[in-house]
Amino acid sequence: MDTVKTSLVDEIVSLRHQFHQYPELSNQEFATTEKIKQILTDWNIPIVETDLDTGLLAEIRGNEAGATIALRADIDALPVTEQTNLPYKSKNDGVMHACGHDIHFSSLLGAAYLLNQQKDSLKGTVRLLFQPAEEAGHGGDQVLNKHALDGVQAIAGFHNNPTMPVGQIALDQGPLMAGCYRFVVKIHGNGTHGAQPQKGTDPIVTQAAIISQLQTIVSRNNDPFHAVVVSVTKVNAGKTWNVIPETAIFEGTARTFYEEDTELVKRRFFEIVNNTAQAFGQKAEIDWTTGALPIDNDPEITQVVASGLSQPVVKPVLTMTAEDFATFEAKIPGTFAFIGSNGAKDAADLHDPHYVGSDKTIPVAINYFVETVHSLLNHFNNLEK
Repeated sequence: MDTVKTSLVDEIVSLRHQFHQYPELSNQEFATTEKIKQILTDWNIPIVETDLDTGLLAEIRGNEAGATIALRADIDALPVTEQTNLPYKSKNDGVMHACGHDIHFSSLLGAAYLLNQQKDSLKGTVRLLFQPAEEAGHGGDQVLNKHALDGVQAIAGFHNNPTMPVGQIALDQGPLMAGCYRFVVKIHGNGTHGAQPQKGTDPIVTQAAIISQLQTIVSRNNDPFHAVVVSVTKVNAGKTWNVIPETAIFEGTARTFYEEDTELVKRRFFEIVNNTAQAFGQKAEIDWTTGALPIDNDPEITQVVASGLSQPVVKPVLTMTAEDFATFEAKIPGTFAFIGSNGAKDAADLHDPHYVGSDKTIPVAINYFVETVHSLLNHFNNLEK
């Protein structure tokens, strides 16, 4: 694929700066959605009507019928106060594109422009998904529940990675990003005076015993060759210094790459919590929710995309962070790449108020999207011959 023209890159970078200055939280991306819609309409790229409250779907149809594939970029920001010196830093107090989603959807806009110029040579349909609520709000589920991707045969996306050199692409089949699971546990004991513990059942002692035993899931139950994390991140109990409370609460997260590990962790978690609480004469309530499934790249789709890229790809380093793109991969064969966006030794990572994603990521990401379209359409169309 030819290098993206400087004039288009300059235009997309300028748009990226505008979007970066006015970030919006999950499910609140109204102005972002309208701006994207205006740009695509000005470029004569059709918007597909959906029931989505924020985010949007556009479509480019080639001259000939063929496969239908989708490209996805997320559009929401984080509740983070930006602490960079960028001339285009956020003007929305307490909100920042600290995960670089502005890079993602600006690059998809650039790809949309190029693909629309090439539509006479395309055999098939490209759906362009500007997804809301990746960070919070299960935007992927919203998209699927409202049938925005019905009929799609493959889907592709990427995430910028500030720990990798600018423009480097990392892509491989199989696991890439972990599944994210949240737990909240409430232990019910009997409160009493701190000087008379024998008259109650102390949920704080129970809480401490449970938290200690949960560490054995990774160290003694899980396959040591399968990466798993179980982290208790918030603990709360009591209101004053001389009263044993009736309840104690803790919450945290589990991260896994494989379904069998998820099942093991969840089963042992419930056993440890419930049995330990019972041993102390107490009861526990457990709320276990799925934040995101693991990213699991389809082998065939990944091979087709990787072989069609004009630059070499490297093997990605697995990460315990999660991504809503996994919601689509659970239903549609797909692939997801990392594209380097900084690479400096002291570069702030994602979700950091000092995060800076380089504009030089954009032409590489545009090419990634455009080349992926050509590779996948050719692949599916050749299968039909």
